[in-house]
Amino acid sequence: MTQQSIMEMGQKLNITIKRLGINGEGIGYYKRNVVFVKGALPGEDVIAQVTKVNRNFAEAEVVKIHKKSSIRQTPPCPVYEECGGCQLQHITYKGQLAAKRDVIVQALTKYVKSQASKIHVRPTIGMEDPWHYRNKSQFQVRKPGNKVLAGLYSANSHKLLNIEECSVQHPATTKITTATKHILDELNIPIYDDRSKGIVRTIVVRTGIKTGEVQLVLITTRKNFPKKEVLVERLKQIDPAVVSIVQNINAEKTSLIFGDETYTLAGKETIHEELGELAFDLSARAFFQLNPTQTVHLYNEIKKAAALTGKETVVDAYCGVGTIGLWLAKDAKEVRGMDIIPESIQDAKLNAKKHGFEHVKYVKGSAEEWLAKWRKEKFVPDVLTVDPPRTGLAPSLLNTIVQVKPKRFVYTSCNPSTLAKDLQELTKVYDIQYIQPIDMFPQTAHVESVTLLTLK
Repeated sequence: MTQQSIMEMGQKLNITIKRLGINGEGIGYYKRNVVFVKGALPGEDVIAQVTKVNRNFAEAEVVKIHKKSSIRQTPPCPVYEECGGCQLQHITYKGQLAAKRDVIVQALTKYVKSQASKIHVRPTIGMEDPWHYRNKSQFQVRKPGNKVLAGLYSANSHKLLNIEECSVQHPATTKITTATKHILDELNIPIYDDRSKGIVRTIVVRTGIKTGEVQLVLITTRKNFPKKEVLVERLKQIDPAVVSIVQNINAEKTSLIFGDETYTLAGKETIHEELGELAFDLSARAFFQLNPTQTVHLYNEIKKAAALTGKETVVDAYCGVGTIGLWLAKDAKEVRGMDIIPESIQDAKLNAKKHGFEHVKYVKGSAEEWLAKWRKEKFVPDVLTVDPPRTGLAPSLLNTIVQVKPKRFVYTSCNPSTLAKDLQELTKVYDIQYIQPIDMFPQTAHVESVTLLTLK
């Protein structure tokens, strides 16, 4: 019997929720078929209405809760249901931390199978204050009526949700975005719409959590437009913390935020931020962790796993602007890093120079290309550290790592599924010592982890 004949759109089902899914939805079963129930929690008995039927699973929404979970709470954010930016505000913070660890355990059970029960997954490291931690906001700007709105699109819709305050954003980012929005309104600056007309598309605000410096970026469809000088003067008066006002041009019909051209309109080109003993100058397009407070804990876990004594060579793959390699540099004999983005390598070199590290070297290119090349030159790192995108390690890099065989391998992951798939391959030559989950994005379904692997 096919699933289509078992479940239909709009059908109401009695379901017991077994666990939480990777996107924060409850997972239950109806006649042995998987049902993802938005807003439901493990241990709950619910009536759920089917919203989508697929070949291997169905999606549903809670209509009524018969038995409520002890970790359920009322979400503090008034637009939580509509927004979709957070997925777990209806769970107590203690419950969120346990659920994130469980998502990793589930992924291991699925992909690493027989070995999964032997892998030590530690309790999730959380935040003392799991609110207002995000140092950067990227709010779309639209003018559907006679008022400029700035915010995020509601989940699965084209409706822009006007956001004046956000529970997970640093208050400075929303305050400056709101002030900018009002100035655009008063000056009647043309706002971009979905027919590709208008000037201003997006307001991006980043604040230095440690330094308090703020950068305000306007993404526009063209460089010059009426009242631009007046606009800049007004933006300068918003707050003394705004030390950098930047314009980025993106004329394409695309979901990408930034275009290729960037101009400084007022103040500095960058803002200053500090992480532990390290300092960074961040330009508008530079990648930087969105939760600097928790990033210090993440990098310290990487450092603990690397267990450096001053005699080891380290390779930092997917190095970005060099943050992880620089965090380890003081305790390493030599650090080498690579990235395919040329601007990242430029920044990494500048950051290494600024901190006086002469034993750190950065090169442009892929990790597999350089690891293979260095191996031919008789250089195999004692410690390899990786922090790949959500897609995990490229198959070619996995093959290279298994051939090069660094003694210690520290794998930082932001996706439990791709981590577990990669571990399936890596356990052919490595033992998994432990996995340490870290909550980088409280109130959301994202879970980061640091895995220590040692050569068999």
